[in-house]
Amino acid sequence: MSDLALGLPLAGLIGCLLLSAFFSSTETALMSVNRYRLRHRASQGHPGARLAEKLLARPDRLIGVMLLGSTLANVAAASIVTLVTLRVAGEHWLAAAEGVLTLLLLLFGEVGPKTYGALHAERLALPAAYVYRPLLWVTYPVVWVINGIISALLRVVGVSAEKVASHSLSSDELRTVVAEAGALIPLKHQQMLMGILDLERIRVDEIMIPRSEVAGIDIEDDWEQIMATLSEAQHTRLPVYEGDLDKMIGVLHMKRVARELARGELDRDGLMNLARQREPYYIPEGTTLTQQLVAFQENHRRHAYVVDEYGDVQGLVTIEDILEEIVGEFTSLPQGVRRDVHAEDDGSYVVAGSTPLRALNRSLGWTLPTGGPKTLNGLIVEYLETIPEPGTSLKLAGHPIEILQIADNAVRTVRIWPAAARP
Repeated sequence: MSDLALGLPLAGLIGCLLLSAFFSSTETALMSVNRYRLRHRASQGHPGARLAEKLLARPDRLIGVMLLGSTLANVAAASIVTLVTLRVAGEHWLAAAEGVLTLLLLLFGEVGPKTYGALHAERLALPAAYVYRPLLWVTYPVVWVINGIISALLRVVGVSAEKVASHSLSSDELRTVVAEAGALIPLKHQQMLMGILDLERIRVDEIMIPRSEVAGIDIEDDWEQIMATLSEAQHTRLPVYEGDLDKMIGVLHMKRVARELARGELDRDGLMNLARQREPYYIPEGTTLTQQLVAFQENHRRHAYVVDEYGDVQGLVTIEDILEEIVGEFTSLPQGVRRDVHAEDDGSYVVAGSTPLRALNRSLGWTLPTGGPKTLNGLIVEYLETIPEPGTSLKLAGHPIEILQIADNAVRTVRIWPAAARP
C-alpha cells in the first residue's frame, strides 16, 4: 500500500478522533455549565449564551445530536482501522489494531476531552452552541425519530421528556450557593443574604422581647410614677394597660405626649385618650419573620405584640428586630455586643437571662441550641428541670455557666464563658 494511499486513511482517522473529542468535550461542557451564570450572560445580550440556553431548554434533542455525531465518528474510526489493518497487516493483527484504537478513543476521544470540558465548561459551551444550532437543523429528522423512540420507552416507565426538570433552587440549596461563593461575595454580604433566607424559618417568638422586659405604663399606678416612667422612657412607643399587659388600652406615642406636656394639659384621662388613638397590633406567636415583615409593610406598623393560643401577650417584636436578623445589631458597642451582654476582663460575659438565644449566638458567634427554649433563662431551666439557686454552676453546649441572680422565679443574670474557655 503506497504512502499516499496510507496517508488518506490516517488523516481520516485523525479527523474522526478530533470529532469524537469535540462531541465528548462539548457534551460535558454544555451539561455542566452554570445555568444561572449562563442565564445572566444571556440576559446581558451575549449571543452564544442565548443560543446555549435555547439548546439546553430541550436537552433530549441536544443529547441526540451529540450522541449521533460521537457514534458516527467512533464507527468511522473503527471502520478505517479495520480496512487499513486488513490491507496492510492481515486479519491476524486486527484485534491488536482495535485495542490500540480503543485506547486512543478512551484517552483522546473521551477521558481527556470530557475532563477539559468539565474544567472549562463555559469556555467550550458558548462557542459550541454556534456549531450545534445548525447541526440540530441538519440532523433534525434523524434526531426526531430517535427521540420519538426513546420518549415512548421513557413513558413506559413514567418519564416524560417534554417535562424538563426545573433548575430552580430551594432555600437550602441557595444557602449552599451563598456559603460557597467565597471571595466572590464579601463576608458581610454573605451574612446578610443568609439572614434573608433564614427569615422564613424563624418565628417571631424566637426574637421577641419577652413579656417581662416590655416597658409600659400601668394606668392604675400613681400619677407621679407614671410621669417618672414617661420621663425615663427610652422608646418612642409605650403600651398603656390597666393592671396587666393583657388588658391593654392602646399604644402611646411619645411625640403626642411631649405636645401635651408642653401645653401643661396632660392628665390621667388625657393620657388614656392619647393611648386609645392607636390600637395595639397583635400577632400569633407562630408567625414567621417573612410573613411578619410583609404584614408590617402592609399595615404600616413598626411593632406588634405576640400572643399565644390563649390570647395572652408573650412579648413584643419590632421591625428593627427583624432587620437585625438580616444586617446584624443596630449598636455602637464594640464587636456588636448587645446592651444586655457585658464583657468581663477574664473573658466571660455577664448576660441577662431574658436574652434571646439567637441574638446571643449572632452577637458572639456562638452555637447555643435554639430548637427549644428561646431565651437563656428558658434554656437553663429546661436543662436543670428546676429553678436554680444563685451560685449554681453548669455546662451547656460546651459553655460553662454560673448563675448570678434569681428573681421572680426566673434566672435574671448569669456569667457565661465561651466554649472550653474557662480554666
